[in-house]
Amino acid sequence: MIKTISLLIVDDEESVRDSLLNWFVEDGYQVACAENAKMALSMLENSHYDIVLADIKMPGMDGLEMLKRIKTINKETIVIIMTAFATVDTAVQALKDGAFDYVTKPFDPDDLSHLIRNASKQISLAVENETLRNKLSSLEHVEDLIGSSQAMQSVLKEVERVAPSNASVIITGESGTGKELIARAIHANSPRRFFPMVSVHCGALSESLLESELFGHEKGAFTGAVYNRKGRFEMADSGTIFLDEIATISTKMQIELLRVLESKSFMRVGGNKLITSDFRVICASNRDLKKMVEHGSFREDLYYRLNVVNITIPPLRERIEDIPALVDYFIKKYCISMSRSVLPIEAAAMKRLQEFDFPGNVRELENMIERAIVVGNGKEIRVKDLPLGKEITTSHVESLDEQEKRHIQLILNKYAWNISRAAKALQVDRVTLYNKIRKFGLKQDGKA
Repeated sequence: MIKTISLLIVDDEESVRDSLLNWFVEDGYQVACAENAKMALSMLENSHYDIVLADIKMPGMDGLEMLKRIKTINKETIVIIMTAFATVDTAVQALKDGAFDYVTKPFDPDDLSHLIRNASKQISLAVENETLRNKLSSLEHVEDLIGSSQAMQSVLKEVERVAPSNASVIITGESGTGKELIARAIHANSPRRFFPMVSVHCGALSESLLESELFGHEKGAFTGAVYNRKGRFEMADSGTIFLDEIATISTKMQIELLRVLESKSFMRVGGNKLITSDFRVICASNRDLKKMVEHGSFREDLYYRLNVVNITIPPLRERIEDIPALVDYFIKKYCISMSRSVLPIEAAAMKRLQEFDFPGNVRELENMIERAIVVGNGKEIRVKDLPLGKEITTSHVESLDEQEKRHIQLILNKYAWNISRAAKALQVDRVTLYNKIRKFGLKQDGKA
């Protein structure tokens, strides 16, 4: 047994108490005895017992009255009534008052052991259910979502308001503000939280790859399709699908996506079987979709289908009061991952961070702290450890592409160009990382 079950035997006959004590100790239970109901109730108030075996006929308070008192102390305690005078009336009354079962004297040791094992299984199941409830409730917490500023509190209130519904959501904001974290917070606090949230980074895939990724494909649908593959819409059944960088999808994919959203049905690439899936859609974009609609590059009908609720995440420069908490979180995160003692940050370095514009937002701050921990060799994070310390004090500020290129090169070098490990550290998939390497022309012997 994972949990040692505790028994309390209550009987005015010493021979009965001793016999039961020996039986159940031998079976591996933790056993205590009481010679009357008053003593038993006193013991129950001071200690916890999983199961109580109580005689129905005792001097003073009888077993049925004691059963009622036990249930007022702890209604989860399992009570089994013992009697030498079993009648239908006493059995029915005991069960009505909350007894687990009743047994008649003289006992058959095997029957009694079997009854106690059944009661023990019920206790173990209750413990497992409580553990599961605790695990499920922890899903509501989204790890990196930090912000006590008024701007972020407004966002979190909107998340709380929209999460219980099935409404489609578009999350907008600059790159690096944490749009996927907000999507995860919505999902984690929705009725769909017990089912998967499936993410698709639309900007990292070509049109044909995106189609296969979303809808799946049948074996032989195209060169290299050597087996049937479920698409992300199918995987997200009963859950949520998160479409990141939705503004990058082609006109053809916009039409396909609109059809799926309207019917919640689709066919795999190369297939002819209609598949249905009940999913909620959340999208993210760092571009103004409404302006794209006005310019004709994004379908108006799709925009209004997606834009039931719009949540805009403020850039980091508009919530600088959140920077100390974010810095503290990222220092702990990376120091722990690198098996290092948590480093303090000097006041001057924190001041510089709060003065910086952060064009790359929270992602840039996180990368900056990670690099400072990697390259710094002191007992605290100092201004000179910050990768953009010089840019902060001069009129020149690197573009976001320059910063991204430099950081990706740094991480690739750090992991000796192991693409899988580097992609995991950067929190992107391998395809996205390969695309970035080609985009920036990065080389294995390059310097960050």
